Amino acid sequence: MSFHLMQPQSALLKPAVLAAGLSLLASQGVAQRAEGPFFGLSGYWSGGGTIALTNGSTERIRCRATYAVNATGRALNQSLRCASDSYRLEISSNVIYEGGAISGTWSEASHNVSGNVSGRASNTEIHAGVAGGGFTASLSVRTHGNRQTVAITPHGGTDVASVSITLSKG
Repeated sequence: MSFHLMQPQSALLKPAVLAAGLSLLASQGVAQRAEGPFFGLSGYWSGGGTIALTNGSTERIRCRATYAVNATGRALNQSLRCASDSYRLEISSNVIYEGGAISGTWSEASHNVSGNVSGRASNTEIHAGVAGGGFTASLSVRTHGNRQTVAITPHGGTDVASVSITLSKG
């Protein structure tokens, strides 16, 4: 009686499965590098924060944001609506990303102003300047998972000194 040691068929498949898995991981790495910085923003966000006015008063503010992002994560259509007891913001923007820089347009409906957006973006942060209609402001957006902070600091042309918002996705 002789015994032949045969390698199980599953052992023969392991190198092929490993190669396929490594190939898949490599292709996912390429896809992730190709995604733009807006990729994870898509959806509905809500939360609140404060609005500080130039007269020194502050008010609690409630906000909702909607982000529509294209398939590459490089184009963003954003709508942000916030309200306090005495103040309302309705900001819309359309922004594109290329080579680390963002550019686009914005408008604020309740005060009937609009202009341009320009700045820099990464997968977790957006730093931009907005300008138009005698109004300029700095904008900072930081995203960590399903949590986002938004800071808007006007540079004159409004009775708002700053807006600070924390949003959660979903």
